Formats: sequence, structure tokens, C-alpha cells
Amino acid sequence: MSGAVSSENPEGLAFPREFVIGSATASYQIEGAADEGGRTPSIWDTFSRTPGRTWNGDTGDVACDHYHRLESDLDLMASLGLEAYRFSLSWSRLLPGAGDRPNPAGVDFYSRLVDGLLARGIRPIATLYHWDLPQELEDAGGWTNRDTALRFADYAGHAVDALGDRVHTWTTLNEPWCSAYLGYGSGAHAPGRTDGAAALAAVHHLNLAHGLAVPEIRRRATNTPDVSATLNFHVIRGGDAEATRRIDALANRAFTSPMLLGRYDDDLIADTAAVTDWSFVRDGDLALVHQPIDVLGVNYYSTVTVAMWDGASERSRNDGHKDVGGTPWPGSEHVEFLPQAGPYTDMGWNIAPDGLEELLVSLGEQFPGQPLMITENGAAFADVVTPTPDGPRVHDVERVDYLRRHFAAARRAMDRGVDLRGYLVWSLLDNFEWGYGYSKRFGIVRVDYDTRERLVKDSGRWLAGLLASRA
Repeated sequence: MSGAVSSENPEGLAFPREFVIGSATASYQIEGAADEGGRTPSIWDTFSRTPGRTWNGDTGDVACDHYHRLESDLDLMASLGLEAYRFSLSWSRLLPGAGDRPNPAGVDFYSRLVDGLLARGIRPIATLYHWDLPQELEDAGGWTNRDTALRFADYAGHAVDALGDRVHTWTTLNEPWCSAYLGYGSGAHAPGRTDGAAALAAVHHLNLAHGLAVPEIRRRATNTPDVSATLNFHVIRGGDAEATRRIDALANRAFTSPMLLGRYDDDLIADTAAVTDWSFVRDGDLALVHQPIDVLGVNYYSTVTVAMWDGASERSRNDGHKDVGGTPWPGSEHVEFLPQAGPYTDMGWNIAPDGLEELLVSLGEQFPGQPLMITENGAAFADVVTPTPDGPRVHDVERVDYLRRHFAAARRAMDRGVDLRGYLVWSLLDNFEWGYGYSKRFGIVRVDYDTRERLVKDSGRWLAGLLASRA
């Protein structure tokens, strides 16, 4: 991060008791035990084991070794006072080979996780899909194949059969924008394809998967859980109306419009007409996608600034994502993403708490009556372990400042009438940060990647204080 820590002082902003504060992780990023307990490969196993795909050739084979450290990690969560923990299920661990027979070892692992959370008074929030598609399904076409959406609904049913008497909230998908556009368009994420038409087909089949899973969850759960989807919203700046409209259509409305309004917007179809004819959308699909949800998950990290490219100068590509040759913006490659003012996180993302407030207020206005929850917000910084008389510490003052300012922005949005139910910090643990491997640390708890030992950072201590004081 460059620039000084903010002098803003939002201390004293109180959160009501019913506002849920916790943290979040994802299966491939922390579990490890990639070849244990009956688990079979996912697309991220294949991708990360392919030379040149990830920083330093890092993989999630061991990650944080959460699979073997479950009980101590649960105790760690309890020591912080977390009220909720959002985790994801590994499809390949629960249904190896993308089969239809649940794996007893996988069921046992997630049952122990859920039971351990409940025993410690922590609300379990389970995400069914956080990007780790079984490799067998990718071999059959992945998210470009309509059958994957049908298989996802079956998987959701098995997961709910196993855990559906205890999970508080089921989230169908995490950030389908990344799954579709980074996985099938830009090539930066697994499975690493660079095909705009495939990316748009994946958009629809992910939406369809969500729509098919929601009623399956409600039908098979026995404890009336909340049902959710989590989207990573692009807060767009720059003042160029055409560029803003195009990126909003691709990044945001490609998911909110079908999920929450039952349609694909005409401008999205027109913008991408040269890429695909959208024939993968069948009669009745949008009615299937448009399912009532109890809460909309909101992931926010930074903003983007866009303008239409003049076609002559070098095109600026500061969209916050790795550039590996393809584009995550099919049909709008002539939009450029301009550099933004700092300060920045270690990911190079600008720090803009006001963008979170702006986003929450906008969503409240677009979708009145739809409760929201911040399901990811956090920051990567180059943390340093400092010896002290009381033992090693990580004085991550920049992350503390980041979280303080974003919690304040969330509180301001609530004061403006937004129905915001909670806030989950990304991430509980330093972990495998996808294409960046272990080079970026988002955790409020440090993980030593040689020993896998955990160390609560000052940001974790700050969050524990917030949980205790509610202010």
C-alpha cells in the first residue's frame, strides 16, 4: 500500500446485536488434503498443477491444511468471537468424480465442521460453489454445457441431505462473474479458456444452476434455512456513460437481472451479438433462474474507472485482474480501464470505502425489499512478523484501517435505509490466492506456509474487539 493511513475516525459507530459479524474462506484455498478422504481433482487442481498458470507454481494441495486442523481452527474462530463463518464445500470431496453417491469421508468432514461451529455458537453459512468444479464435468464441457447446471442441482440436493438440518444459510454460487469471465474468457482462472462465447454461455448456465438449486435446497432442508447467492459487484466510475453502461451490463446486470428480475437486459444481448446469439437460453429458463432469495451476498474490494478506447493509443487494462491474453469483457473489448488514484492494497486495488457505501445504497434502490449481506470484504498487504516481549505479532495497521473504514461505510449505508444484515471479513486465514498462489495475504490470521502455524494479526484482534463492543 502507498500513502498514509487514513485519519478518519469512525469509532463509535454502533452495530445492532442482530447484525451478524464474521469471516469467510473457501474450500480449495484452505483445506489441502487434495488427494485424501476420497476427494478427486477439481479444475483448480488441474489448473494450478499446470506449469505457468500460478505464481511460483503454487497449488492448493496442502494450502492451510485446514482438513487436518479443523478442531484447532474452530477453536481459533471461537477465540475471535465470530458470530458467523462462511465456508464452501468441495464438490469433489462430497461427490467424488462428480458422481451421485455421497462420499462418507467428505460428509463426515463437513458434518464435523458444521457441528463444531454450532457447538461454539457460530452460524454456519455454506457456499455450494466457490469455483472448484469437478474436473470430470469440465472434461464434458464445464459451464459451457447445460448439463452442468442440472448436475449442480443434484449436488445441491445431496449437500442439503447431508447438512440441511443444521446449516443456517445456503449460498448457491460465489462470484459467478469470476467463474464465467475469468475462467472461460480471460484464461486467468481455471479452467483457463479464452473464448468469449464460452464465457457468455457459462454466465447463463451458472445463472440456471442457481435457479435450479434454490428450490432443491428449500425442498430438502429440514430447518428453513436462508438461501442466497453471492455476487462480486463492479462499482464503476469515470463519467463515460457508454463505457459505464457496457461494463455494468456485463459485470453486474448479467447476474442481477436474471436472478432478481427474470430477464437478460436488451443492451447486454445487443452488446454481445457479435460474440454469441444467446441460443443457449431456452424457453422457460429465465423463470427457472428467477427464484426468491432471502439475502443477496455482496462482495466488494475496490472500484473501476472506465472510458471508451480511442483505438489508437495503448489500451489501458487496469481492471484489477491478471492479464494472460484473453479478455473478461466479451463484446466490450473497446472499453478501457483507467488507472485509479491510491492508496492501494498489495493486489494493486485502490482503497475506496465510499464505493462500498455507494454500492449498498444503489442495490437497496434497485432491489427494494431485498436484504443484503457483505459476504466478502478485506485486503491483502505485505505483512511483517515482529518479535515482541509477549511473542510474535503482525502489526497490520493498514488492514485495520481498511476494515475500520469499510465497516464505517457499511454503517453509513444502514443509516441511509439499506437493509444490511451482516458483514463477513475476507479472509479468516492467509490462503491460496488463486493465480497469485501464496504471494498475497488477505487473512486476519497469519499462516506460516512452512509450519502451517496460525498467528492472529492485529486486524484479527481488532475484529474481536468490534465483536465484543459492537462499535
